Amino acid sequence: MIDLGLARIGRLLQHTPQTWKAIHVAGTNGKGSICASLSAMLSASGASCARFTSPHLVDRWDCITVDEKPVPETVFRAAEDVVKQRDSDDRVGATEFELLTATAFEIFHRHSVEFGVIEVGLGGKLDATNAMHHKAVTVIAKIGLDHQSFLGTTLDDIALHKAGIMRPGVPCVVDASNQPSVRAVIEQHARDVGVEVHYPNVASVAESLSGAGFEPHQIQNLACAHLAFRLARPDHDSSLAGLLPAVRQLQWPGRLQMLDIRKITDRQPKVLLDGAHNTQSAEVLAAYVQKHLRAQQGQPVTWVLAATQGKDMDGILALLLQSGDRVAAVRFEPVDGMPWVKATDPAEILQVAGRHGADPAAGLYNAGDSVKDALAWASASAAGGPLVIAGSLYLVSSVLRLLRAS
Repeated sequence: MIDLGLARIGRLLQHTPQTWKAIHVAGTNGKGSICASLSAMLSASGASCARFTSPHLVDRWDCITVDEKPVPETVFRAAEDVVKQRDSDDRVGATEFELLTATAFEIFHRHSVEFGVIEVGLGGKLDATNAMHHKAVTVIAKIGLDHQSFLGTTLDDIALHKAGIMRPGVPCVVDASNQPSVRAVIEQHARDVGVEVHYPNVASVAESLSGAGFEPHQIQNLACAHLAFRLARPDHDSSLAGLLPAVRQLQWPGRLQMLDIRKITDRQPKVLLDGAHNTQSAEVLAAYVQKHLRAQQGQPVTWVLAATQGKDMDGILALLLQSGDRVAAVRFEPVDGMPWVKATDPAEILQVAGRHGADPAAGLYNAGDSVKDALAWASASAAGGPLVIAGSLYLVSSVLRLLRAS
């Protein structure tokens, strides 16, 4: 169930001291990567740091890390049991995400961390994660159209929701590549609240990372993360170059990840795994595929696609697909702890794919509920050519769980 608001989470958190300094990250795309980079930088600088991002990828507890390591299941369940008991005793009626957020904050407290890096779940102003007491920095990443039924139908409406994470006197880092109207909404809200907005010097960061192999959107995210780090630790003089080794060690699954699926199929070449789930992230993925797969291999791309119900599949597939591409569509597995998330019917995905160039004769396959069948068909169809798995982070989760089970 999604039911935005801060009343329930506020009651739930009254038992959990918040002694850590928070860095709160909102946005439509890039916020998870910014959180991962930030916590890596903080840990590399010697600060104890915990991170809470969503959704989880394989197990529910992998969304919470302490000092760059996912918390053990026993630690997670012990904190979760305490939170659920409080919810029951106080008759709070918290949602699943509110219980998860309170569990993360309880773990932060038990580990006495200095910093907590927290990704907004949905929106900002009324998201459960916004019930934090000690924000050191806020960050607003790239904003696009998503979750319109909750946040509004325009970018300006959505931007105002996400700007709701600001706090008086707390600096806010904003991705400068946002549209001018979005930046205007954010800047006006900042003036109303009493917040100084900071834009990273992306050109300088790009120059310092020249030849390091980062894509443009990754440079943008790193620039935001590094500026937020400097604002959070003004007494710690760490250049981006000095922190880069820690960032490079990051393992951030499902973001332009090259994956070996030989445990599942007979395919030898690695596949590209990416959680692109809206038009903005699809645009980034399409550019990457064009540069690194289509241009280099000169062959049509075979796709394994899934999506959450309500996503703009027409807009996404118009960006991803080209004439002659092949598509296997599948439902991702039910999402543990998120029963409201429903997968799009594969037949609907294939119908849209057919309108955007996928080969209607032999290039469309309905795998139903079987991710394994989708991967097997795609591997056989690609015959060593480029293969991309995309459309949803929940599909990323299903693939990674299938690999683990194999």
